[in-house]
Amino acid sequence: MTIPALPLGKAADGTPIEMPLLGFGTWQLRGDAAYQAVRDALEAGYRHLDTATMYGNEAEVGRALRDSGVARDQVFLTTKLPPERAGKERATIEASVRALGVDAVDLWLIHWPPHRGRSVKVWREFLKARDEGLTRAVGVSNYGADEIDELAAETGERPAVNQIRFGPTLYDPAVVAAHRDRGVVLEGYSPFKTTNLHDPVLTSIASTHGVDPARVVLRWHIQHEFVVIPKSATPERIARNADLDGFVLTDEEMAAIDALGRQ
Repeated sequence: MTIPALPLGKAADGTPIEMPLLGFGTWQLRGDAAYQAVRDALEAGYRHLDTATMYGNEAEVGRALRDSGVARDQVFLTTKLPPERAGKERATIEASVRALGVDAVDLWLIHWPPHRGRSVKVWREFLKARDEGLTRAVGVSNYGADEIDELAAETGERPAVNQIRFGPTLYDPAVVAAHRDRGVVLEGYSPFKTTNLHDPVLTSIASTHGVDPARVVLRWHIQHEFVVIPKSATPERIARNADLDGFVLTDEEMAAIDALGRQ
């Protein structure tokens, strides 16, 4: 599997950061199921894992990574701070890296905007954790453009990434432009839950390329340079979702999928 990556600048130690466009999501995966799914994902070639404090599976994700034999520096690792942990940022990231069994994560996100205008204060702590080497990059999740602008205005630093609910039916050129104009990577979660995989546009394109509609959706993300993190607990589906090398969507097919966002 050959998956391109997007540059996220440099870490505090000066090393470049690259984020693979395809990742493996672990929401709702717990215990042995989480462990096995991550092992299957790494076996299938994924080199980007997405977890969060609130998922309750960081220990299983970390153990799967260690047991896989894949070198730590070959895997991009994301975790997230739940908004109720505002004010406890340092303890939370230390607990995360301890549970994951790593020295640092590659990306730490504010999972949702904290209440009562606490975003800027939390963001300052994120920047501090990055500068101290606990995470290589920092970002947000479920933020609007105005909330991102507030962080930048108050601290002079924008998030590297904003992870949002996204897919073809949620495609909005204005949202895409808002991220790109700010130099913020758009990362989409729930690509299949937000999409009707039986839509004739998707099934027709899938038939043309001899693939399933899910892979058409993933390929659409990658060709647009949207990071995407599909999730599955089924080994066959995990492997199939990673099999994206054998086809490329035409400009016309990309435009037809884009148009699903206007229906």
